[in-house]
Amino acid sequence: MPNKFVFPGGAVDPEDSQVPFADPLSPICVSRLADGAPGDRATALAAAAIRELWEETGQILGRPGTWDAPPENWRDFAAHGHLPSAAPLQFVFRAITPPGRPRRFDARFFLLDADDLASDPDDFSAASDELAHLQWIALDKVRSFDLPFITEVVLAEVAARAADPRPPASIPFFRNNDEESLFLRLYGQPLPD
Repeated sequence: MPNKFVFPGGAVDPEDSQVPFADPLSPICVSRLADGAPGDRATALAAAAIRELWEETGQILGRPGTWDAPPENWRDFAAHGHLPSAAPLQFVFRAITPPGRPRRFDARFFLLDADDLASDPDDFSAASDELAHLQWIALDKVRSFDLPFITEVVLAEVAARAADPRPPASIPFFRNNDEESLFLRLYGQPLPD
């Protein structure tokens, strides 16, 4: 999304399902991520989130550890002497891209505390060149940036959740299909009119 401010993210690679974690994803996140996903997709989604965070920002969500033989797309991460740690990830939002877009995505959004990063949160020097203008933006200032609609919606949820370390009671799900767009909740009650 050229000229837009977005979250780091991307697709699940086949190797993501084979990644060893220093700390596994919480059982509640595994259960919620598995909803509507094929097979053992929950751990691959968490691994992809950690890998994309690394690739696009240079931030390491992991603990010191050694790999036996890291998959090719994880070699740079592994070279820093860390195994990924999925425990700090909190699944907070799911959205499916509206029809008519050149590419459609079924995205999951995670929240984590910057204190859980093994890297210096202010050092983006290890980032790939996929994203430009990497920076932290205060929640009360972010709406002044050029954001995609779904990013604004997810940020509203993040703002409501940021101070609460507990998993949310239910997960917002913005589902777009060919006939209608629905804002649902996974594992909870429908939103009131």
